[in-house]
Amino acid sequence: MATPSESTSATPAGRASDSTELWLASMPAVFVLIWSTGFIVARYGMPHAPPLGFLSLRYACSIACLGAWIAWSGARWPQGRAQWGHLAVTGVLMHAGYLGGVWAAVKMGIGAGTVALIVGLQPLLTAVWVTWRGERGPSSTAGSAAHRLGKQQWLGLLMGLAGLALVVERKLAQGEITPGNLALAVLALLSITAGTLYQKRHLAPCDVRTANTVQLLAALAVSLPLALLEPEAIDWHPEMIGALAWSVLALTLGGSSLLYLLIQRGAATRVTSLMYLVPPCTAVLAMLLFDEALGPTVLAGIVITVAGVALVVRSPR
Repeated sequence: MATPSESTSATPAGRASDSTELWLASMPAVFVLIWSTGFIVARYGMPHAPPLGFLSLRYACSIACLGAWIAWSGARWPQGRAQWGHLAVTGVLMHAGYLGGVWAAVKMGIGAGTVALIVGLQPLLTAVWVTWRGERGPSSTAGSAAHRLGKQQWLGLLMGLAGLALVVERKLAQGEITPGNLALAVLALLSITAGTLYQKRHLAPCDVRTANTVQLLAALAVSLPLALLEPEAIDWHPEMIGALAWSVLALTLGGSSLLYLLIQRGAATRVTSLMYLVPPCTAVLAMLLFDEALGPTVLAGIVITVAGVALVVRSPR
C-alpha cells in the first residue's frame, strides 16, 4: 500500500499513465460490445441496399473520416512497399472478404444470430492453427510436442462443430439457411481467420489510423467494381442511414481500429478468444430486435458451440 508521502508525490504523468492502463485493460470489453452490433446493423441496412454497394459507401465514408483525422494529427504512414502490400492483403481479407460475406449472407436471408455463430468459430480455427503451427513463424515445427492439440482442445473442437451442426440442421429445416448463404458465411469465417493470422505474422507496428486507411482502400478497390454490377439501388431510408452512420463511426473507426490494436498487442489466440462472446450477445439482440426464434435446439447448439470454442481457446498448449 502506498504511504501518504507516496500518494502526495503522485504526478499528473502518473495519473495519466494509470488512465492509459485502465483504457488498455478495458479495450477487449469495449471491442466485444462494438463487434456484437455488426450483425444487427447488417439486418437493419440490408433491406434498403445491396451488400457490396452499402459496404463500398461505408469504406469511402470511413476513408474520408480517417483522412481528415490523419491530416489533422499528422499521423505517419506505413514505411516501405512490403508493409503497404501486407496491409492491402489484410484489408481485402478482413474487410472485403469478411464483411462482404456476412452482409451478402444476411441479404440472402440468413439470420443475424446464425451468421454470428458461424463466424464465431474464428477463435476455434485460429487456436487450432496457432497451436498446430505455433505463433513464431516458419521455424515452428508442425508436429512438435509443444504445439500438438491436447485432449481438451480436441474435445472443444468436436463440441464446436457439433453445436454448429445442430444449429445449421435446424435452420436448414426452417428454410433460413440455404447452400448459397451458408457458403457466404463460411467465406466470411475463413476470411477473418486468415486476415487475423496474416496480420499478426507479417505486419510491423504502425499507426492504426493510416494502417486502417490502407486496408480500407484495398477493400474499396475490390468491392466497388463488384458493387457496380449489383442491380439494386440504395434506398435512403432512415434505417439505412442509421446503419451506415453506425457502421462508419462505431464499427470501422472504432471496432476495426480496436481489433488492429489488440492483434498488435497480443497473441492471435488471446485476441480472437474475445470472439466467442459475440454469438450469444448477437443471438439475444436479434431475438429482442428482430424476433429471431431461439428454440431449445438452437439454444442448445449455441451453448455447445460457445462452450467448445471457449474450451479450445482456454486450454493450455
